[in-house]
Amino acid sequence: MRTVSPVDAAWLVLESRDTPMHVGGLFEFTLPPNAPSDYLKKEFARMREAQTIPPPWNLKLVDGPLLGPRLPLMREVRDVDLDYHVRHSALPHPGGQRELGILVSRLHSHQLDLHRPLWEVHLIEGLEGNRFALYSKTHHSLIDGVSGMRLMMRALSMDAGRRGMPPFWAVGEGARRPRPRSENGAGDGLLRKPLSLAREGASSLVGLSRATADLALAAVDERPLQAPYRAPDSVLGGSLTGQRRFATQQYDMDEIKALARAGECTVNDIVLYLSGSALRRYLAEHARVPDRSLTAGIPVNLREADDESMGTAVGMIVAELGTNIKNPAERLEAIKRSTAEAKRHLRELPSPARSSYALIINGPYIVGLLAGLGSRAPIPFNAGVSNVPGPGVPLYMNGSRLDALYPLSLLLHGNALNITCVSYARTLTLGLTGAPDTLPHLQRLAIYMGESLAEIRRVLLKKRGAKGAGKRSAGKSSAAAKGSANSKGSGKKARAATG
Repeated sequence: MRTVSPVDAAWLVLESRDTPMHVGGLFEFTLPPNAPSDYLKKEFARMREAQTIPPPWNLKLVDGPLLGPRLPLMREVRDVDLDYHVRHSALPHPGGQRELGILVSRLHSHQLDLHRPLWEVHLIEGLEGNRFALYSKTHHSLIDGVSGMRLMMRALSMDAGRRGMPPFWAVGEGARRPRPRSENGAGDGLLRKPLSLAREGASSLVGLSRATADLALAAVDERPLQAPYRAPDSVLGGSLTGQRRFATQQYDMDEIKALARAGECTVNDIVLYLSGSALRRYLAEHARVPDRSLTAGIPVNLREADDESMGTAVGMIVAELGTNIKNPAERLEAIKRSTAEAKRHLRELPSPARSSYALIINGPYIVGLLAGLGSRAPIPFNAGVSNVPGPGVPLYMNGSRLDALYPLSLLLHGNALNITCVSYARTLTLGLTGAPDTLPHLQRLAIYMGESLAEIRRVLLKKRGAKGAGKRSAGKSSAAAKGSANSKGSGKKARAATG
């Protein structure tokens, strides 16, 4: 038996037809040069041939009285029915992004079978341009964004000529880094451990108490720190059905980094700017822009660099999206101040307390959902926005080049939108997961993000030009400032399901 952590157990208890608790990924590949006509047929057969399925892919929930398969216990099963978990689909002609988006939206809307291991993979052929795709979905109690990304990196290769590679469900989870032993020996370490834990607990308690007080003050004053549960009412709130829609955007990572340097901010700040700007325009056209800014819940990775274990290990901060600010430059500045203060607030906490800090933010909301309040539960923020670091070089699967990977996330009552981005091979890909009953025409939001990128580029180029003019008037060098934004396009075409 394997005990599920309290956080992961909450995802299991929250699972319902209206709020499926799985996350997913869409991976687009180009076939190898001179691939035979039966290449995908053989790949699919090979995927189903895996003999040994390691944890977490062979873990099945333990059924219990009343709760059914929602006890915080899992057991390993010897036989995993790969004919069920690994499936084959084909796109209708012409096999474009619209057809792919419709299929992935439908697949992501379906709940996982809690009586089986909690994952599915779909091989999708017929994608135009001699390409195919893999869509995977896994219950959030098994992986988070970072652990899922690290797993995929272990299952792919930088070598385009490598063949016979096992699928990721035959690779399994990696190891969690053990804590270093005491320098004075094992026995002394055992004697010191209770005292060390007591000191950590006291330090965490003091830090969390101070953090809670700071958040309480932030709820009533105008400081940059954004308090949870002050999210304004908006169209993003309300009850959700089980249906999901998916849209994507892809940008040149070098351009995003150049814009971040020009704006003296981070890549995450640029992503939040694009999200807030697109939401402002969407709400102005389809609903109402609240007087106060919408807020974003931003997951923070708490894993060590070499921690390849599964499950979830994330903290949380809350920042504003500047949706109530008309001027683009002022909107970006407001986001910068908000995120900088939120990061400072989290950074000042003792390290052991950072995961508990997420409970301060999400705890009342989760308790409300568990109590059956649904959309009446108080929401800590309006939407989820996250950034998952990915590999910086191209990867291959048995010779097929991974062209792009797009994350799909889960939604909860009161949060009808999630925007997650992944960096990969000098690109930044964004996956938008939305509830269509609440947010119709999700593809427009993706398009607005691309147009917002062009907007902030113009703003920062104008700012750079003004600085350059000032330098010339003072008789100094007229060279452009280091790290200024380049003049590339506003990103690749937005892709979304319209059905």
